[in-house]
Amino acid sequence: MNKYIFSILLALLSLPVFAQKQTQAKLVLDKTAAAFEKAGGVKAEFTVQAFNKGRSVGVTNGTIELKGEKFFLKTSETISWFDGKTQWSYLTGSDEVNISTPTEAELQGLNPYAFLYLYKKGFDYELGKVDRFRDNGVYEVILRSANKEQELSHIVLYVMKDTYEPVYIKLDLRDGSRNEITINSYHTGLKLPDSVFVFDKKEYPTAEVIDLR
Repeated sequence: MNKYIFSILLALLSLPVFAQKQTQAKLVLDKTAAAFEKAGGVKAEFTVQAFNKGRSVGVTNGTIELKGEKFFLKTSETISWFDGKTQWSYLTGSDEVNISTPTEAELQGLNPYAFLYLYKKGFDYELGKVDRFRDNGVYEVILRSANKEQELSHIVLYVMKDTYEPVYIKLDLRDGSRNEITINSYHTGLKLPDSVFVFDKKEYPTAEVIDLR
């Protein structure tokens, strides 16, 4: 019986520490989201390293331009436009464009900045212990999905302490795969017209357009 009492006591004593970590993590996430919203148009260059059950399965470089929920994503394999409702995905290898209305889960897989709002929708979070990344001071925030059926199980995020800009994101999926995203450059205050986030058929005259909506 004593061991159970000790376990319960230990859990009770640790609750204030956990609650404090949650409060601090939420403060960091709130400031990160606020900094992004105030940044206006954003352009970032990134590298994604994909892993499957601990083994590296590829590295991809790309750029993303964002304004609110809208984004334009470009890698060597695909180009995606999202205007807040409709998504166009151009596959460079097949010269075709798929038009769809993506779900929230699908957007999470495409837009590395979708995490900025995930913590408000069914994720638990706390501060981690990492405080340096690439010789810069960072906050480490760990988010865990409260929904066991969600494909994304947890996220590790590094945020710059002085600007609250994200510099590293690790996404773990329940199937054992993960993506590690490193932000190589980050530019804010850009004037991005809405046309940036819409597919223009004139620029891809030979592409086959497939409407999946």
